[in-house]
Amino acid sequence: MAEKRDYYEILEVAKNATADEIKKAYRKKAIQYHPDKNPGNKEAEEKFKEAAEAYGVLSEPDKRARYDQFGHAGVGGAGGGASGFGGGFEGNMSMDDIFSMFGDVFGGHFGGGFGRGFGGGRSQKRVFRGADLRLKVKLTLKEISTGVEKKFKVKKYVTCNHCHGTGAEGTGGTETCPTCHGSGTQTVTQHTILGTMQSRTTCHTCGGVGTIIKNKCKVCGGDGIVMGEEVVTVKIPAGVAEGMQLSMSGKGHAGKQNGVPGDLLIQVEEEQHADLIRDENDLIYNLLLSFPTAALGGSIEVPTIDGRVKVKIDAGTQPGKVLRLRGKGLPSVNGYGTGDLLVNVSVYVPEHLTTAEKTAIEQWEQAPNFKPSASVKEKIFKKFKSFFD
Repeated sequence: MAEKRDYYEILEVAKNATADEIKKAYRKKAIQYHPDKNPGNKEAEEKFKEAAEAYGVLSEPDKRARYDQFGHAGVGGAGGGASGFGGGFEGNMSMDDIFSMFGDVFGGHFGGGFGRGFGGGRSQKRVFRGADLRLKVKLTLKEISTGVEKKFKVKKYVTCNHCHGTGAEGTGGTETCPTCHGSGTQTVTQHTILGTMQSRTTCHTCGGVGTIIKNKCKVCGGDGIVMGEEVVTVKIPAGVAEGMQLSMSGKGHAGKQNGVPGDLLIQVEEEQHADLIRDENDLIYNLLLSFPTAALGGSIEVPTIDGRVKVKIDAGTQPGKVLRLRGKGLPSVNGYGTGDLLVNVSVYVPEHLTTAEKTAIEQWEQAPNFKPSASVKEKIFKKFKSFFD
């Protein structure tokens, strides 16, 4: 499979481009590669779809933020989405789906020239879209390290079983709108000082649907949806992080009158671990050694996500030393590698001493081995200085 191109590169904009700059860049690409301007040109059609995919992600702040942080994997753009989440553009999106984006970008009918989506005769009936549904999921580091499947019972609008989503009572409950004759739009004529001007707008009778309901469903009142419950299974991929938002397409509120359902948006929260601190994919543990262990060395246990493991402590271990346990961190959400567990060594100095302990330490104080060498001083100073660089 060919590697996907960078979305900013496709639209030829900078990574800090504004929303208006992204929209203008997409307009330019859409006109340049529109199929009606390039009949039979497969390369142009692919670039047309590619530009639509890029705009579909970069035009939405949440998707753009995930793309900026995780690339194509963060918006489900790497081979069709990760673990069931299609955060961005669906790879099997039809040309009609792409044309439906033009209402926002081109402000409705563009007027002249193009056969599909730019006002050359393709009427656009309104399709209701259900609202997105949001929920939060709190995860432990263990769940984040392996990925997890969770089930939720959510209250949301579902399709009315009585009318099967049509909003009409019984069969034949709808008829073609007499105003727009099923197109969903109507022509409005205005007389101005510049002359007579015509524009197309959403039909005021049917609201753009193209049909009207003669007898409304007695259960849903003509909406085609009712409040209900659904058990949703959410698959959380390994490596997610605090604040990340995942998306399940079509699992939000049902759309009115058999419209398009919204998405289920899952906000990730992390439970604080008792011993470990997360730093991206690495984990940090602060190990407090006794003075004898730091001086004489030994073997101690440290916690990991999968349980406690033994770590060897060399004799003469200095405060600030970091022991790295490879692969004991968290996996990357895009599947590239696993972090490490960093064990930061601190040495405990007793706060209270007995008379005998004080006497022993006073005897050691003048011993050459209890005085730090120049190289040790330099090493500790460099470690300290690095915290401020």
